[in-house]
Amino acid sequence: MAPAPEARRSPACVLVVEDEILIRVLIAEELRAEGFLVVEAATAEEALSYFQAGVQVDLVVSDIELPGALSGVDLIRRLRAEAPDLPTVLTSGCSPAAHEADAFLPKPYDLRQAVALIAVLLQRETG
Repeated sequence: MAPAPEARRSPACVLVVEDEILIRVLIAEELRAEGFLVVEAATAEEALSYFQAGVQVDLVVSDIELPGALSGVDLIRRLRAEAPDLPTVLTSGCSPAAHEADAFLPKPYDLRQAVALIAVLLQRETG
């Protein structure tokens, strides 16, 4: 009898919230190259709209300083109120403020290290 085929896990979806388009595109492309699904947002409000529309997000990476009324810290707090177990990563070129994120990446960060951190938080191996 042949062994049952291994069930394929659907790719994890990472929500990348970054107002600097070049940074957002670079990290998004690196994540896609590793097999992640990526949703991109330029503001916390845009990120919340995806989440509230029912987009299945497995992890959020957000800059702390964002345009609009909400910061990345505010975004994480709101998301955690609805999904307490949602893994989160905050990034900033400044010293980290007090936050409830699972991890902090100081800018500029190495893309490969950022992807590795995300994979660890999602308990997944990268190539």
